[in-house]
Amino acid sequence: MNSKNMYRALVIILLLPAFLGGCKKKPKENIVKEEKKNTLVWKDFSPYIQEFNKNDVELYTQYFPNDKAEEFLKNNIPYFNCPDKELEKTYYFRWWTFRKHIKNTADGFVITEFLPDVSWAGKYNTINCPAGHHFYEGRWLRNQNYLVDYANFWFKGGGSLRSYSFWAPNSILAFASVHQNKKLVTELLPFFVENYDGWENERLAEDGLFWQFDNRDGMEVSVGGSGKRATINSYMIGDAAAIAEIARMAGNKVLEETFSRKGSTLKELLLSKLWDADAQFFKTLPLTPEEYNKLVDKRYSDSFSLIKKDSLSLVDIRELHGYTPWYFSIPDDKHSVAWKFLASDEGFKAPYGPTTAEQKHPEFKVVYEGHACQWNGPSWPFATSITLKAMGNLLRDYNQSVISKNDFVNQLLTYSNSHRRINERGEKLCWIDENLNPFTGDWISRTMLKARGHEPEERGKDYNHSEFCDIIISDLIGIQPSMDNTLTVNPLVPDNYWDWFCLDRVKYHDKEITIIWDKNGQKYMKGQGFSIFVNGELKHNSKKVEKITIQIKKIKQPTTEI
Repeated sequence: MNSKNMYRALVIILLLPAFLGGCKKKPKENIVKEEKKNTLVWKDFSPYIQEFNKNDVELYTQYFPNDKAEEFLKNNIPYFNCPDKELEKTYYFRWWTFRKHIKNTADGFVITEFLPDVSWAGKYNTINCPAGHHFYEGRWLRNQNYLVDYANFWFKGGGSLRSYSFWAPNSILAFASVHQNKKLVTELLPFFVENYDGWENERLAEDGLFWQFDNRDGMEVSVGGSGKRATINSYMIGDAAAIAEIARMAGNKVLEETFSRKGSTLKELLLSKLWDADAQFFKTLPLTPEEYNKLVDKRYSDSFSLIKKDSLSLVDIRELHGYTPWYFSIPDDKHSVAWKFLASDEGFKAPYGPTTAEQKHPEFKVVYEGHACQWNGPSWPFATSITLKAMGNLLRDYNQSVISKNDFVNQLLTYSNSHRRINERGEKLCWIDENLNPFTGDWISRTMLKARGHEPEERGKDYNHSEFCDIIISDLIGIQPSMDNTLTVNPLVPDNYWDWFCLDRVKYHDKEITIIWDKNGQKYMKGQGFSIFVNGELKHNSKKVEKITIQIKKIKQPTTEI
């Protein structure tokens, strides 16, 4: 070895211990620093995760098994603290179940609906039916890579985009708005347009409304059946608005105007043709015999009821999916009267969640025979999620007196408390499954499938078909994301309901957001009243919980690693 090489070797030997020591210490220092600047600390919520893991029979694993759950959740989710410990527990439970469904594939990360493989799923066991919920829920993960991959999978990776109804552009824009990811949505814009064209070719009737099988809405064995439903038409209005907004971002004026017109035209049709003024509700409009006879796809033919000649009659039942238009803020103020049925014992009110059909109708039923997944009465978290999101929009965007913030919180608490099951030892466990007996809290399909010895085992356990955490973050606490450089917080917590609450470690536009209500200033020691912090700096403080909009500037920060 010559003298130059000997010198290099000596330098490396001398520096190597310091280099390796620095590599080992750096993550620990980052974690300590993170804990110090947080208002909430993970150790206060870790017992929830430990309890969930202890009680779990882990039949199916994907990218983050139970032994990786705590590390993943600690580093990726916003922390939530409130006086209602059952609500708080459900919040962490739903994040605990969501991470189970993150799956790494040859096409990147996807999110699953079922943990075991099911025969009707598409590539990688994906199903697009709840994917809109996946994007709304998962948008609050600090690492956006999971859902970026997932968005690209549906449009570039072989996902079955129109197997079921799916508000794809709307929900992907909702995700992108949290991270201000203009690149993702503008690159997907041509695919969004192509997908919308596909829906028009497959499901657009001659009168300008879209129709759908109730089964392909994910709502099989419904009373109203297949036809021109408020679901698919609301989704298409929401998607048209999203495409128009993304086209505006991309500077494509022609496309923006085209989809603005499409959305406006469809909105007028939905409001005029699907609103039953006498029943004060949005309903399904059956196909005419002529429309039905032209269908190429005659699957589920027994789910159709057809309009009699020279009649424009809507079905004679109110169904919970009639609230879907408010999910996209489509109706006018006058339509708000429909919400009175949510609190009616003859309507949808039940102790374990809203029924999917009005209870006074003769075809309403909750049975343990026939199809395991019926939408003629049982409560479904999928529909409850949409109803709660729609309620949030009703309270924020409408001049009405039918629904109050207290009504919203009561419905949310009912939903939260339904996330339970009593096991064989009489212990109450956190649980999410398919459909729910709205009067007893029993998970219907689970009971039926177990009695039949159905495989795969525990098909619906940890079912990822709805959302919950997003309702806490964007509705109850009230973060309303947008693509511009603003932070809007509009909580739905009623006045004088809680003395304190906190949402911490929210990653929004690459900023750290903390929202605190501390009536007396003694809980968090960050000041009295309603406070909003951006990157640890106080940006707002007031004596009451109220709607606040703050101007923020985008700064580029490294993405959290997987």
